[in-house]
Parts: sequence; C-alpha cells; structure tokens
Amino acid sequence: MAMIKIENLTFSYPTSYDHIFENVNFQVDTDWKLGFVGRNGRGKTTFLNLLLGKYEYSGKIISSVQFDYFPYPVTDKSRLTRKILQGICPFAKEWEFMRELSYLEVDADVLWRPFETLSDGEQTKVLLACLFLNEGHFLLIDEPTNHLDMKAREMVSAYLKKKKGFILVSHDRCFLDGCVDHILSLNRANIEVQNGNFSSWVKNFERQQEFEMSQNERLQKDISRLQQSAKRSAVWSDRVEASKIGAADKGYIGHKAAKMMKRSKAIEARQQQAIQKKSGLLKNIEINKKLKLSPLIYHVNMLVSFSDVAVCYDGNTVCDSVSFTLQRGARIVLDGRNGSGKSSLLKLLLKEPIGYTGMITIGSGLVISYVPQDTLHLKGTLSEFAKENHIDESLFKAILRKMDFKRIQFEKNIQDFSDGQRKKVLIAKSLCEQAHLYVWDEPLNFMDVYSRMQLEQLIKEFSPTMIFVEHDQAFRDTIATKIVRL
Repeated sequence: MAMIKIENLTFSYPTSYDHIFENVNFQVDTDWKLGFVGRNGRGKTTFLNLLLGKYEYSGKIISSVQFDYFPYPVTDKSRLTRKILQGICPFAKEWEFMRELSYLEVDADVLWRPFETLSDGEQTKVLLACLFLNEGHFLLIDEPTNHLDMKAREMVSAYLKKKKGFILVSHDRCFLDGCVDHILSLNRANIEVQNGNFSSWVKNFERQQEFEMSQNERLQKDISRLQQSAKRSAVWSDRVEASKIGAADKGYIGHKAAKMMKRSKAIEARQQQAIQKKSGLLKNIEINKKLKLSPLIYHVNMLVSFSDVAVCYDGNTVCDSVSFTLQRGARIVLDGRNGSGKSSLLKLLLKEPIGYTGMITIGSGLVISYVPQDTLHLKGTLSEFAKENHIDESLFKAILRKMDFKRIQFEKNIQDFSDGQRKKVLIAKSLCEQAHLYVWDEPLNFMDVYSRMQLEQLIKEFSPTMIFVEHDQAFRDTIATKIVRL
C-alpha cells in the first residue's frame, strides 16, 4: 500500500487563460479501485496526462508507483499480439497472459494472430489483461467501454473488480457500480474522493445539493430580512439624532441614537456573515436543464418493416435474419455482440449501399434524423457546422449551452473538443431536426453521466419514435420499449 498525493496542483494550457485545475489537494491509496467521473471537458484526461508527466504544472504530484495508461498506443498493429504484449510487459510469462485472457473469455490463439486482426473488443481485453501484469504499476484506464458490447462490459467490469490499483474514467453507471470501491469526482470547484460505488456517490452528491439549496434559500431570506431591518434601524437612528435639535435632554437622546446605531451595525454584521455562508454554497451544483424536441407525427402507424433481413459482406451474412416492425411511438434498441450487424441495419434505413437479404419497407416520405458512432469527421466552428447541416444556429448553440458547453467553446474548432463534446455536437444537431424517426448509433459514447440522464428525461417526456444501438444498460432500461436481438 502506498499513497498518491496531489498538493496545490495548478494547471492551464499555454493557449488558455483559464485554469483547468487550481490549488487542487487530495490523496488516494494505490490499492483503491477508483472511478473517475465528471462533466465532459472538465479535465479528466488532462489529469491522467499530468500523472503521466506529459505536461508542466505547478504544485506537487507525489507518488512511489509507476503509471501505465490505457488505451495503450500500439504503433505497429501488423505484429503478432504475443510480441506486442511482451513489449508492454516483458517480465510476464506466456502462461500468465493465457490465464488473464481466460478470465476475459478470450481464446488464447489471439496471441499468435496479428494484432490488427483482433476485433476492437478483443484488443481492449488483451491490452487490459497485459497491463495488469505489470506488477506494482498503477493503471490509468480511460474510457474502456466504448468498443465493448453489453456482455463484454459486464465481463470486463467483473474482471476489474478482482483487481486493485487503478483509476477508471467511465460514464457507464452499471459498469462503475460493478467494479469500483471509491469515486474520484471532478466537480465544478474542486476534486473530491469518496468511499463507495457510483450509486452511493450519486445519492450523497444529490443529498448534499439538496441540503445546500435549502441552506441557500434560507440564507437568502435571512439576508433580505436583515437588509430591511438594517435600513429601518439606520432610519430610526437618523430620526432620533435629528430630534436632538431643540431638545431639553440632548444626552438622553444622543444615548438613544447611539444605541439604535449599534443595533444597525450588529444587524449589518449578521448580514455579512449570512452572505459569506451563502457564498460557500452551490459551488458544485449540477443542474440538468430541460432539453426540448419537436418530433414529426407520421401519417400511419407503421414506419419501418424488416422481414427476414440479414446483413451481408462479401456475399456472407454476418448475423441471423431478423424480422420486426417499428410502430409510431416505439423505441427499439438493437442488441447483439460487436460485429453482429447492428450499425449496418441502421445504415440500411439511410439507404446506404450495404448488401443484405430479405425485405425492408420504409414508409413513404419518412424523415429520419441520424446520429452516427464516429465523430472524427467533425471539423470547423460550430457556426460553420450549423450552416453546413442547415440547422438553426441559435437553437443549436442554446441546446449545447444546456448540455454544459461554455460560450468560449463556440469559437473553437470542433476538432479541439473532447470526445464527449464532439458527441454532444451530433446529439444537438439531431435535437434541432424535426423528424418522424430518430436513428442513433451508440449516442452515449464518451458522454458524461449528467448528459445521459438529461437525454433520458428528454426522451421520456417527448416520446419520439426511435431505433438505436446503445450498450449503457441504465439508459436502455429507461427508454427502450422493445429489444430486437441479433
């Protein structure tokens, strides 16, 4: 057991005047399983890079352990997986690699395959398994779930639960609950460490917010009452002082005026104390502002029909055939392992040139709003993006503001945004579009927990017709009306 100590950590990027971190202090035990949560763009990945020594900073980071980072950058993916893993963890034996892979239900034959032939999920698993074999190292795990289907997420979460000594950045609530014993939260004003899993942290955080809001309301009333009382006391004091003119007993009246002035000063002091207490509240308040959506109503009940449809690549089907209909108001989630053809089925609705068998019937004049998985194609400013996609720029930016975008972001190039912020750009575009059907492909990748709950609230309120792919169990359980399994 050792401690990682952060003392007076202050950091800002050279091109920015704003501090990402300012005089941050906390410490963590290297045996803890830490879940690291916070809004997109607050600096989670930046903090991991500071631990890795990638940036200059003021303050101190004191640690006796070496840090490893996931995802590990593999430069030559054409090499055998075994050779790559030996380079990452040179002291591990081959049987140890095979043991770790068996825990994650990965066939040992992947060791003798080129790394590039492994699926994204397999690459995630083998790299995690390898990095945990570096004895005495502390692992910084940044968003490991984005290439994992739901079953794989459950498996990796169970695997991490048996390990210790890591910081895990993730926004998947069920995944975090399954494997962490502490939460490191990056709040608006500070960084806090708390014992327990994500659900217990959320309850405590919400309780604290409710307490601070009630305290804030009480203090606001006290301040207003004291202001009125101070004004009255000052007026009375002035009146008594004025009555000294021509009075027979000026000493008595002067004493009375001084007494009234003393009372006024005491009230002002109490008022200042209340203001000071109030200023210490609500610094970390997180309010999910309500989003709006204006879906179009389709003229008939059935929008889409799939009849014995199977996706084909190079003449080979990648999944069993599937049949279902999408009715008005339904929200269908496509469920299946990675590579089972979920995204391809969504793209068939957009009439992309993908081979398939069976029959797809799409309603006449159906208007579709689509959110793709990939965000790497995004570039330019938000204004340019809005113009290019023919959406209302004011509405688009107003939605982003409600999703915790700062105004300073509006002038930046989208390529400089965090992964979660780029995903929010695509979601905001979709929310600007009036459509009969919303087709979303893994919309929550990299998005923070608050935004996920914000979208859940929106969809429950406005009930758009949807078909989507998403591996966040909590999100699926909240909004899906039907599951189609591939």
